[in-house]
Amino acid sequence: MQCTRRLLAPPGFWKRSLLELSRLSSIELCKVMSDKDMGGFSKVHFDFVPADAQDPPHIRFHGTISNELPADRPQIQRSGYAAWRTRDTGRNLFGKGLWDLDSYSYIALKVKSDARKYFVNVQTESIVPTDLHQHRLYAQKPGDWETVIVPISEFVRTNHGMVVEPQSDMMRQKVRSIGIGLIDRVPGPFDLCIAEIYATNNSGGKDFDKKLPTDDQDLASD
Repeated sequence: MQCTRRLLAPPGFWKRSLLELSRLSSIELCKVMSDKDMGGFSKVHFDFVPADAQDPPHIRFHGTISNELPADRPQIQRSGYAAWRTRDTGRNLFGKGLWDLDSYSYIALKVKSDARKYFVNVQTESIVPTDLHQHRLYAQKPGDWETVIVPISEFVRTNHGMVVEPQSDMMRQKVRSIGIGLIDRVPGPFDLCIAEIYATNNSGGKDFDKKLPTDDQDLASD
């Protein structure tokens, strides 16, 4: 990830790659989180899968969700989540390594889903560091590769899994990280493949209705 200047291009012409998961080293760009970090029992794997005749190179985010609570940590009242995000890149000659998405209207994700309840999480250089902007990953073709288009304007600001009021627009000029979380708290296996994430001005001819995250999304933001 590099600090980038605004791209001056007609809508839909350019796309800005946010994460290309095309090589083994892609894993090092991401941080994986789960309730196991607090003593929970969910199991998470984050594996690189090279290209073959059916699939592009991609990351496989998979494992098993458990709602079991750690017996030795009574302060933990909820469990059952898994997530990943891009790592912070620190500072460079231009300042902090942030994405400037001010010229774009959508975030696109090339994925193969299992139809579970995933959310796309975007973190910016917000005044409140634990704020996240979230949107449901509405996959339409479970088991098949597809490109899911998410309007940036429809991301909802949350903090520790709760919708924040009043809402505020995402700071598109200062995007710090992007990732995906599974927060339905349903015990059992999950499996999501991700090949690419990018910003774009191409809606794919789709219309969008705003859908807010539900209140069951306790998701760690760091």
